[in-house]
Amino acid sequence: MPLVVLTGATSGIGRAAAIELSRRGAEVAIVGRDPERVRATAKAAGSAHEHVADLTRMDEVRRLADELLDRHPRIDVLANNAGAMFTSRHVTPDGFERTFALNHLAAFLLTSLLIERLRESAPARIVTTASNAHTGGALDFGDLQSERSFRPMGTYGTTKLCNILFTRELARREQGTGITASCLHPGVVRTGFGKNDGLLYRAGLTAIGPFLRSPQRGARSLVWLALSNEAAGLSGVYVHDEKVVTPSPAAQDDRLAQELWRRSEELTNRRTG
Repeated sequence: MPLVVLTGATSGIGRAAAIELSRRGAEVAIVGRDPERVRATAKAAGSAHEHVADLTRMDEVRRLADELLDRHPRIDVLANNAGAMFTSRHVTPDGFERTFALNHLAAFLLTSLLIERLRESAPARIVTTASNAHTGGALDFGDLQSERSFRPMGTYGTTKLCNILFTRELARREQGTGITASCLHPGVVRTGFGKNDGLLYRAGLTAIGPFLRSPQRGARSLVWLALSNEAAGLSGVYVHDEKVVTPSPAAQDDRLAQELWRRSEELTNRRTG
């Protein structure tokens, strides 16, 4: 029974994925911010472990990693699914813009803290939820915290570009270790996305809700990458609807990926070798 660590597991595609992963025989470590929702998702999934952490805070990411390492002697899949779009700019206690902290830095840091356990558990997989919104992102290393320019969708798109570049560089670094790294676009899903703050965004999403994908459909590629035999050898790829697709030119830039990795090491104070 493979052990899957799943962040952002208590709503939307994360909750749907937790239930489907468990149904397919995986043991799921549920990670979420709200204890009651973590408990409810674990109950719905059946075969699940409960972990509570606020992944916008790097000290919480480190505490979570210690907890996971203490409780799980092997980790077969790490699914970095936690993410959000915030319609106003906020700064975390670490001094990071909140969207960037949650959508990129948390995944980078958690992966680096768990990588040795994943190597010991190989063959292992790392799956990260990205988005086609990455095409609207622009990575400016002089303004990673969006101090000069904060646009909700633009900032969100930049973090999704970071997810793909992170996956690309991670796959390169883990060649020969038995670890694959992949990422996915789940489609535009009917979830709580964009409803964190902002009346206009909430109203707009409510209006188009009936035309969006169900969380179950959105979770399908995540589950496929995590468990399927067909996806076992895929690494460094971007997937939509269980098919490898080509991301934007910026998302294929190896030099950009390497520089993002270096900056992420500096920001999280985590050298990865």
